[in-house]
Amino acid sequence: MRILLFTGKGGVGKTSLAAATGVRMAQLGLRTLVMSVDPAHSLADSFDLTTGLFQGQTADPFPVNSHLAIQEVNIQKEIRRHWQEISSYVVSVLRTTGISGVEAEELAILPGMEELSAMLYVNQYWREKLYDAVVLDCAPTAESMRFVSMPTTLDWYMKHVFPFQRSLLKAVRPLARHVSPVELPTDSYFANVQELFRKLEGIDELLEDPRLTSVRLATNPEKMVLRETQRAFVYFSLHGLTVDTVIVNRVLPSEVTDSYFDDWRVSQEENLREIEEYFAPVRVKKVPLFAHEVLGRPRLEELASILYPDGENPAAVIRTDRPYSFEKHDGSYEVRIHLPFATKGEIGLFKKSDELVVEIGTLRRHIGLPTSMAALTPARARLDNKILTVEMKEFAS
Repeated sequence: MRILLFTGKGGVGKTSLAAATGVRMAQLGLRTLVMSVDPAHSLADSFDLTTGLFQGQTADPFPVNSHLAIQEVNIQKEIRRHWQEISSYVVSVLRTTGISGVEAEELAILPGMEELSAMLYVNQYWREKLYDAVVLDCAPTAESMRFVSMPTTLDWYMKHVFPFQRSLLKAVRPLARHVSPVELPTDSYFANVQELFRKLEGIDELLEDPRLTSVRLATNPEKMVLRETQRAFVYFSLHGLTVDTVIVNRVLPSEVTDSYFDDWRVSQEENLREIEEYFAPVRVKKVPLFAHEVLGRPRLEELASILYPDGENPAAVIRTDRPYSFEKHDGSYEVRIHLPFATKGEIGLFKKSDELVVEIGTLRRHIGLPTSMAALTPARARLDNKILTVEMKEFAS
């Protein structure tokens, strides 16, 4: 099963791009599911289904045609399906503070529940081989970052905190029942957590396998949007996911010649050059600004024909190597960069703001650094087996 994650700053058009991708794969005969992980769902709107049978009322996949289905994760239904014990306990604690029943149920929707519910479905579909491809229309960038970090966070909690917490509460519960102002969680609460973790087992390996999962970043040719796209690229690389495509949406088409758009055209051309330079060798696709709203299957098919010309298959694996990775060994930080055609004599390095800049002949790569490394400077570098390793250290004044 192929998994494609579409994410980007809110409003860049990622839902339309994800939906068009699903439409194209269905046209190619692949059993395809497009799933919205964004709490502010707009996937059904993109297919113009809100006035039809869909209406966002089902938590299960809704068939658009024989090869295509869509799904919007409904958190209220997911709580009843997967989080009942956890939610019930949180509601009971909130009620002791005087919060009303309805308000308590709303507040009991904890951060991460929606993302983990989506992961439960992805893992289920993978195990049951229900689809050939799943396209995830993710939330805006910040929430998507939380989405991909969830498996690591939950794994750490289950290994280091969960056993101790469960044993401790089991021991003190009889005494605490008489003195605690709130009821402590029962063993069924912990059983619910353990069952959820069991259902999620293996999802991290699935997401980090570039032969199965790819991230596609949606952006616009605008400075503020580009900066967030660059940060997202760094973050996904940091978490071991492979970005195989950057899609620049709403580029002014050449036929727009009105002088009103002259400044826009100059700005977009400058930003497009920066995008090509920054993300190389990752593929960059450009999609023009349409003269109309992309809504409904005919318009999505039109978008798909531009996004994937000449019968291109969106599910094709086009990149399996990660352009760079971040490591920490014996207290030292390292940036590892894949440079298949470089030789030692032609590599130059320098630091610019929070970026490491690598020059190879006339080519230049900008590598955004994570927060933990942004204040460090390159100290030493070595090239072995086409991998450039740059050691980062604090600058000694």
